[in-house]
Amino acid sequence: MPYNRIMIIGSGGSGKSTLARRLGELTGLPVIHLDREFWHLGWVKTPKAEWKEKVVGFAAGGSWITDGNFGGTMALRWARADLVIFLDFGTLICLWRVIRRRNKIRPDMPDGMEENPFFSKGYFKFLWWIASFRLRERPEILAMREKYPQAEFVRLRNDREVGEFLGRVYTFEDTRFRADM
Repeated sequence: MPYNRIMIIGSGGSGKSTLARRLGELTGLPVIHLDREFWHLGWVKTPKAEWKEKVVGFAAGGSWITDGNFGGTMALRWARADLVIFLDFGTLICLWRVIRRRNKIRPDMPDGMEENPFFSKGYFKFLWWIASFRLRERPEILAMREKYPQAEFVRLRNDREVGEFLGRVYTFEDTRFRADM
């Protein structure tokens, strides 16, 4: 069975958006960057009801790759996913990557929007979320794995494992990843 709906989750700075772009290039599946869909210029959030409606629409699609957690809507995507990739990277590498990308415009964010300014309240909240991710978010993710067994679950712990995974996709060693999906 080929994978048609792939969900990529993990801490900020773990490489979710980069992996989503690379998988999209290799598989031809459409990529939905949840940050790009949720945030508006000036770090304005999409209202809850509108966001849930958007996610229900994404999840109903026949094929997609999503990157991002958004815990309040994670179950909606997980229930429809064929494959969940959990980037279970260490806290220090994730913090380092986020600090290194500060004040940069990212392709997975809305046009013209850059990472939170370094000394802003939002930036420190984001760093705290990353620092506490393994204690607070990780157990919930692992519990959801049991709740939605229809989705294959892949845990990648470092860049080497991500590279090996992408190598299998690229060489079609894993026949579930096919360009004709």
